[in-house]
Amino acid sequence: MNDDLITLLKAPSIPNLHFRHYRGEGDLSKMVQALQASYDTDKVEQVYTLEEMKNSYAHLSNCDPYKDLIIAEIDGEVIGYSRGAWNIDQNNGGCIYYFGGFLAPQWRRKGIGSAMLQWIENRLREIASSHPTDHDKFFQVFLSETETARAAMLEKSGYSPIRYFHEMVRSSLENIPVFALPDGLEVRPVLPEHYRLIWDAAEEANIDHWGFSHSTEEDYQWWLSEKTYFQTHLWQVAWDVEKEQVAGQVRTFINNVENEKYSRKRGYTEFISVRRPWRKRGLARALIARSLHVQKEQGMIESALGVDSENISGATRIYEDCGFVVDKRNPIYRKPVNTVSHNLVNI
Repeated sequence: MNDDLITLLKAPSIPNLHFRHYRGEGDLSKMVQALQASYDTDKVEQVYTLEEMKNSYAHLSNCDPYKDLIIAEIDGEVIGYSRGAWNIDQNNGGCIYYFGGFLAPQWRRKGIGSAMLQWIENRLREIASSHPTDHDKFFQVFLSETETARAAMLEKSGYSPIRYFHEMVRSSLENIPVFALPDGLEVRPVLPEHYRLIWDAAEEANIDHWGFSHSTEEDYQWWLSEKTYFQTHLWQVAWDVEKEQVAGQVRTFINNVENEKYSRKRGYTEFISVRRPWRKRGLARALIARSLHVQKEQGMIESALGVDSENISGATRIYEDCGFVVDKRNPIYRKPVNTVSHNLVNI
């Protein structure tokens, strides 16, 4: 394996700059540092811990990090990386080849990010060439509204925003509206024997959402192991008493690491879903109100959530009824995949 890809990529001539493959878990701590430096520079108020990254890389789907990831380093220090994967858009029948990329701020505007973009596109083109030719194929990147430098690089490379996801915030947990549970439903404590039922109910509820792709067993195992989100004592899960089925859910969580870093007391009213037979009866509003009360009881003073701005069930309006307002518009960028290989790099 050739670890030095400078001669194979359209990369700048920077002393001691090397591109290489992922070598295993030992790379993750330095990758987290590069990711967080990128987030901090771009004012993305998120924290991705080493524990989270280890859990994620232990349960990847449609991605081999040893083949589908490129690392940039200088003098043996990781300064950035890009990783790609793919899935099938179940509603539109297309193949989506998505990737992320992160670069420490002091090494930006030197051509390194463009070189990594070139490599990850070529790698994903190689994967796409083995998939059915009758599918539409797109590269896809999710950005925060504040990642303006990455947006400019993508637009220069032919990408354009095709959809926006809103980040919504309720800046106070006072005056929480009262929304009663519909008749015949009750909220129950979450027990281990409920985990798969809750997961499957959310999967069914989300199947008609834009960009939906069926989850894998690796996704489920990741979810069970992800301590940041798996806070079952905060979840609000409604059951149909007669049918003994999960009707809807809000999987509330509190990210204490983020709250400490950004000096805030924020909870998340997230992973909101209602299965079709129980929609348009006020269940989502009732569960959201319960979630807000739980967050307040935990000492939080604000709450946030994310939503597709074009959600077909009118979710944005529901969240506004519950006191949330749009804080950021985060774009999804796409570009058609040209499956003809151009100087494919194999490492």
